[in-house]
Amino acid sequence: MTLPKTISPDIGKLAKDLRAGQRAALARAITLVESRRADHQAAARELVQALLPATGKAIRVGVTGSPGVGKSTTIDTLGMLLIARGHKVAVLAVDPSSARTGGSILGDKTRMAHLANSDNAFIRPSPASGTLGGVAAKTREAMLLCEATGFDVVLVETVGIGQSETAVCDMTDFFLALMLPGAGDELQGIKKGLVELADMIAINKADGDNIKRANLAAAEYRGALHILSPRSEHWHPPVLTYSALTGAGLEALWQKVLDHRAAMNASGEFAARRREQQVKWMWSMLEQRMMARLRADATVRARVKKIEIEVAEGRVTPSVAAEQIAEWLR
Repeated sequence: MTLPKTISPDIGKLAKDLRAGQRAALARAITLVESRRADHQAAARELVQALLPATGKAIRVGVTGSPGVGKSTTIDTLGMLLIARGHKVAVLAVDPSSARTGGSILGDKTRMAHLANSDNAFIRPSPASGTLGGVAAKTREAMLLCEATGFDVVLVETVGIGQSETAVCDMTDFFLALMLPGAGDELQGIKKGLVELADMIAINKADGDNIKRANLAAAEYRGALHILSPRSEHWHPPVLTYSALTGAGLEALWQKVLDHRAAMNASGEFAARRREQQVKWMWSMLEQRMMARLRADATVRARVKKIEIEVAEGRVTPSVAAEQIAEWLR
């Protein structure tokens, strides 16, 4: 593949500002990446390609869990702990989207008050806009931009409302599933299949009167994990309890993330998984491009609308309709 030998002056300056660690430039770059304008998308591709050598060094952690489990509070407290250790932390928080406007409606940034005020943190809420797994379509590019700006820990907070969480596994190194003690949450988590994807399960709110229930929940999860096949033969997901409110247990939680990275590196699985993620990313982007072509061509849109009606009325099978649409894209 032939890549551009030079980049445009504006993109060159933005890339330079990002490498210098300017957070304002990072915010502008992510806005560029998220734009749906064709010229902005072309510029964004140019920018990410130019910055590629400066990416890939961060620890990428996906954080998921049902609403109310304390994801934002956990990230806020954990992020401050990491900053105290000398890290720079970027948080890509994917909000549920407004069905009417497509905009973010929760405002995760307001629930990470400590991180929001730190010079060594960057928080970017992005609307999920219906993307599978609660992960914004451009989160991968945003993650690379954060790494190029010097953030060595990237935390991706997903919506966590029961959609497939496979998408976050395909872009992060470590997948952390947060659970609540009691209330049948253990069985709910197992039914959702979240346990099979997780590299670690952490029971939040293990403080005060909840400690006993949190320990009981942890024991039940450990029992469940014994009958499930782990994602990797080199790592068996641990189950920990912690409190996002007091910070108790977060040191041990982060140490497990580091232990996982060491185990994956030693086995060669870390590099293999990163390579696999890149290829999956390519196919995901290709699917988006194909859908964009369908939406952009007025003639094709009209023909698609007509064939939709024929499918709905039972005159054409979905498989035949799909084949016809694929032919129009050739």
